[in-house]
Amino acid sequence: MALGMIEVYGFTTSIVVADRVAKTSDVKVVAIDKNKPANADTAEVPLVMVVKFEGDAAAVESALEAGSAEAKARGMYITSYLIAGQSPDIEWFAHLDATGRDKLRNTDK
Repeated sequence: MALGMIEVYGFTTSIVVADRVAKTSDVKVVAIDKNKPANADTAEVPLVMVVKFEGDAAAVESALEAGSAEAKARGMYITSYLIAGQSPDIEWFAHLDATGRDKLRNTDK
């Protein structure tokens, strides 16, 4: 199973990107999480979010391209990643949010 991650600025952008990803390919959005930048204590730093999704490698790659394009069109894209064959440990971590909770499987770390 492949893992795709798209990092963007803003909560609204993350929801729109997750919607585009889910509608583009046969992937499952497993988490939308916030990342805290190193300089997050200053007021002018925008919220950083990451959209995580899984599926077969071709579907994840297609969804990654579409979701990244959506974020870029809004001027809110930061970066994206594709792990073509994630290990079971990475799959487990990918489902966790910033608080260590897995809302899909209702577990804590």
